[in-house]
Amino acid sequence: EVNLEPLKRSTELFDAKHLADQIQRMEKAVQADPALAIGTAKELIETCCKTILVARGQDVTCSADIPTLTKQTLRELRLVPEDVSDATRGAKVIKRLLQNLGTIGNNIAELRGLYGTGHGKHAKAEGLTPRHAKLAVGAAVTLVTFLFVTHKERNANEEVA
Repeated sequence: EVNLEPLKRSTELFDAKHLADQIQRMEKAVQADPALAIGTAKELIETCCKTILVARGQDVTCSADIPTLTKQTLRELRLVPEDVSDATRGAKVIKRLLQNLGTIGNNIAELRGLYGTGHGKHAKAEGLTPRHAKLAVGAAVTLVTFLFVTHKERNANEEVA
């Protein structure tokens, strides 16, 4: 099972039905329809980035792709490697983790293009299994939860300052 509770809690701030629908769709689809779960994991990342960017007063184009949205969101939340001072304890590993974080959306989008919903395939195409869906959903949930929590914490700190 993929634990979606932290994601559900972190998205309550937005009171957004669309997010709740995506989470519920992923929950149901992991076992029953792995392609749908993978496609929805990609959509969840897009929704997360757009939601955070709009909440922070940033312009979001409807046609923005996952790499653009992820980069813009990470930059807006000050989660890019360049924002980590070399003097910070563990700076090298923190920078590597932030770089890896930025690739999750791109990789899930690529996986979705190959195996998820959203693109037609030939009649005998083989899909992935629930374990692959769990991997994609788990990675998306980790990224999205981290972004939502960071957004919330940065908002609280910025409002106090």
